[in-house]
Amino acid sequence: MAAKSDFVWQKYGPAIVGFGAVAVSIIFIEILIRIGVINRFIVPLPSQIAVSFERVILEEEIPRRFLQTAGECLAAGILVTVVGIAFGALLHRVHLLRQATEIWVAAMASAPTVLMYPLFMVIFGRSATTIIMMGFAAGLAPVILKTVEGLSGARRVLINVGRSFNLTERQLFWKILFPAALPTIFVGIRLGLIFALINVVGVEFLINFGGLGQLINDLAERYDLPGTYAAICFVILVSVLFFMAMEKAEKWLRPGA
Repeated sequence: MAAKSDFVWQKYGPAIVGFGAVAVSIIFIEILIRIGVINRFIVPLPSQIAVSFERVILEEEIPRRFLQTAGECLAAGILVTVVGIAFGALLHRVHLLRQATEIWVAAMASAPTVLMYPLFMVIFGRSATTIIMMGFAAGLAPVILKTVEGLSGARRVLINVGRSFNLTERQLFWKILFPAALPTIFVGIRLGLIFALINVVGVEFLINFGGLGQLINDLAERYDLPGTYAAICFVILVSVLFFMAMEKAEKWLRPGA
């Protein structure tokens, strides 16, 4: 019986503790606002935010906006993953190209790319393509850098074993280097998705074009604070869903991890 309860706790314990911590934090914030420690004209009561969910969902076309933002993030995430891994593998393969460009890629990772949205609007117009490409540009650098790091960090003994079996360079990459680099690559993809999501919602907010970002802008301009925070919660939900999908993908690619 004890072994069964330990198994249940190991499986569901982290989720229970996580939700419990969130619930306690919300209650604590509610108390601080009610006693005046936090100004309720800046941060609304969590209970008011909870009540506003139904209104926001029914009146502000949340399903359509949610799907639009999620679709833009998905498109940006796919581009970031495919192009980032491919370019990272190229940098790892061509040492001269890596020496010439790696520092620029690292600089791009720390650059405030969201400020380039006027240039992207000139190129792609005021459209979803601009938002997707902004997310792609923001999330690309971490994936490239982590791919290079993961491939470069593959243990030499594994490579030597592969060469002893007369593997071709292609076989060596797919059977040894890439599987060994997967944990580090997934770290890069997670970072890239964070940057992509931030920029997608940020550009939606700036250019006032569809999605949850536009909704947050509209509600903020109306000074509907509970609705604004409710919309932000839906942005967090998009992020949670993407990271859950990433965790499932990593477990599928690395079943023994």
